[in-house]
Amino acid sequence: MAPPAPVPPVNPSGSPHSPPPSHTATVAGVPVDTRHWIGGERLASASATAPATFTDHSPIDGAPLAEIARGGVAEARAAVVAARDAFPAWAATPPAERARLLHAVADGVEARAEDLAAVETADNGALLRSHRRGVMPRVAHNLRYFADRLLALAHDDFETRGHTNHVSWDPAGPAVLITPWNAPLMLASWKIAPALAAGNTVVLKPAEWTPLTASLFADIAHEAGLPAGVLNVVQGYGAEVGEPLVADPDVRRISFTGSVPTARRIAAASAAHLVPCSFELGGKSPLLVFADADLELAADLAVEQFDNAGQICLAATRILVEESVRDAFLGHFLDRVTKLTQGDPRDETTDIGPNIHPRHVERVDGFVRRALDAGAKAVTGGGRNTALGGNYYLPTLLTDVAQHSEIVQEEVFGPVLTLQTFPDGDEDEAVRLANGTRFGLAATLATGDRERAGRVSARFVAGTVWVNCFFVRDLSAPFGGSRDSGIGREGGDWSFDFYCDLKNTVTAPKGWARHG
Repeated sequence: MAPPAPVPPVNPSGSPHSPPPSHTATVAGVPVDTRHWIGGERLASASATAPATFTDHSPIDGAPLAEIARGGVAEARAAVVAARDAFPAWAATPPAERARLLHAVADGVEARAEDLAAVETADNGALLRSHRRGVMPRVAHNLRYFADRLLALAHDDFETRGHTNHVSWDPAGPAVLITPWNAPLMLASWKIAPALAAGNTVVLKPAEWTPLTASLFADIAHEAGLPAGVLNVVQGYGAEVGEPLVADPDVRRISFTGSVPTARRIAAASAAHLVPCSFELGGKSPLLVFADADLELAADLAVEQFDNAGQICLAATRILVEESVRDAFLGHFLDRVTKLTQGDPRDETTDIGPNIHPRHVERVDGFVRRALDAGAKAVTGGGRNTALGGNYYLPTLLTDVAQHSEIVQEEVFGPVLTLQTFPDGDEDEAVRLANGTRFGLAATLATGDRERAGRVSARFVAGTVWVNCFFVRDLSAPFGGSRDSGIGREGGDWSFDFYCDLKNTVTAPKGWARHG
């Protein structure tokens, strides 16, 4: 990890309102500033990194979208210093005013939802209809929920031998938030909203493959009146700008969503300054289907795992079916898969779009090729969609896979599922297989027996369990994983517990009389 560097001078041409043409890209008809947002100013890269920009490509057709400012040590330090300097005033801002500003940012997101949806679809390849109808409304909801939750945050006072205990949540300081490419703005707002509501200032480092909506969000927050330095956005690669961010001694919280190896490096860097970290690191979740389940519902749940081209950390990619209903389940599943349409995510009829990047497609295909070489069978899919080319990978189901095999044990993060069976009536074996990886993010269960649902759910090693449903999430619920799926929980009051320093003030019943 690189040590902090001096703050670079502010670019005198930086302006969020009228950037020079060389710093603007037009994406899906929307102008996007490609510079960093630091201390309320637009900055080009001043680091020694060469070149000073990197090219962002669309996964839809591989076309270049923009030349993005490529941050380094200097930009990382400048952003943290801006957040540090803005922190005292923001922490002292009354909660009602912080909540008002978050609602104003949410208003701005809603006003520009169409722009945000179009840009994010171009940038990460997810379905435009999903961005319009679900993702961007959820971004606004994230902001509103934590704004409202801040005003309701309270713990009942309690007594100890006549002394009163009062619990409060104190802002912790600058927070570094590092977000992934599969749901860029939704996951960024999921972290930004509670961090800002808590009174912290933020440095956001978006994924280098999907930086564009983070830049638009900075503009929206500025126009909503968020003070300079409260939100900063620094773009670039993890090794160049992410590492100095998480190693900076002025940072007091780190929230990261991404891979296990990167989380280990962040944890090592943060340990030097004892900075609390929250990690959500993906999974290899099971979908457990018992013979007493509604098999059509179970097939619907299984096909739903192909959403976002399989690029969902919560996806139940390991389907475990009771032996006696394997063929019936498979028939329902294949019937649904044949009705899926893969193609351009901007088309309303498309169900599955591209994967994010050629390197990622190669990684996904590598997992499938090695599994097939080891004896697995592709019941459907099994390779690239040659009719579409580029980053499009066929929705795939592999059978004849061993529990210890790579394809069962490792996260593929693509439209690839495996199918295994367990003996009829053997809950113990079903649970053993379900828990038989190093991950523990989520689990999905299909059963018609309420008592079985309770028994099996209690035995899952997972942060979230869905019974006869999938991806139903409430912001009031804790979210996170067990084992290699992460550390900590965010959501509801758990987010405030992470982003704040909790304080207990104990007051004696006596000693109030003045003397002298």
